[in-house]
Amino acid sequence: MSHPKPKSIVEDTELKQRVREFWQKHPCGSKFSDAEIGTREFFDRVEQHRFEKEWHIPLAADFVAAKGLRVLEIGCGVGTDGLQFARAGAIYTGVDLTDAAIELARKNFVSAAMRGEFRVADAEHLDFPDEVFDLAYSHGVLHHTPDIQAAVREIHRVLKPGGRAIVMLYHRGSYNYRVGIRVLRRAGAGLLRTEGGIRIVNRLTGEPVESLREHAASLRNANRPFSSAELLNQSTDGAGNPLARVYSRREARELFKDFREVELRAYFLNKRFIPLLGNLLPRSIESALASRWGWHLWIYARK
Repeated sequence: MSHPKPKSIVEDTELKQRVREFWQKHPCGSKFSDAEIGTREFFDRVEQHRFEKEWHIPLAADFVAAKGLRVLEIGCGVGTDGLQFARAGAIYTGVDLTDAAIELARKNFVSAAMRGEFRVADAEHLDFPDEVFDLAYSHGVLHHTPDIQAAVREIHRVLKPGGRAIVMLYHRGSYNYRVGIRVLRRAGAGLLRTEGGIRIVNRLTGEPVESLREHAASLRNANRPFSSAELLNQSTDGAGNPLARVYSRREARELFKDFREVELRAYFLNKRFIPLLGNLLPRSIESALASRWGWHLWIYARK
């Protein structure tokens, strides 16, 4: 006689399917290129946009230090960061929850004449033996999986003794979350009801008009104000995103408590939420502010 699965497991399975469907339609990074998808020009424009907007990533990820290391990237997207590891001389493996991302990542590597291994995989159930990788890297991915603790346990399992995890999660203590999302996004929701309001938000924040129209449609479909969780989902990776979470420094340390060394750093001040003045900040001031109130909380953990 079969028994029904506990409700939480059923809910997580259904949520993960929604997460998979969202990212299957919106491979990470693909919206930042207007070139024909899958071409070398497409991948180059995605890369250019990424490292211009998030110029801290090469420093924070330290791609060049990965030479000769067996690197696993969890949530490889279209392979933008993975290509940096491969170019640095890493033995690279990229996994992603969606077929769309894996197909594009393979094309990216082939068109760049670089080698890498790719497979569709669930971060919570990695299909690798124990202790096979020197470095596990995951940028902006694990806060989208229902059971993040399972994913962190899997990272610990597949790392060799002494191996490192470098993981970026959205930061609960950031200006972007505390002010940008919880205050400005909610206050600005009313403006999205009209085309004129959309244009005002576009001028104030620089967020693309088409993106704002998608958010306006989501609000109309909901037919009610978003809950705090829904507002966070909608405000991070596009309208329709079914799951995003934020983590405090304390919560991040708790997630990685099985690692013997844990260091935290914050990067990326989302200047879109600093109306008028954001784009005028020099990088030195931007970096200083981001080290305390940055949107990206980087976790460096050694097994």
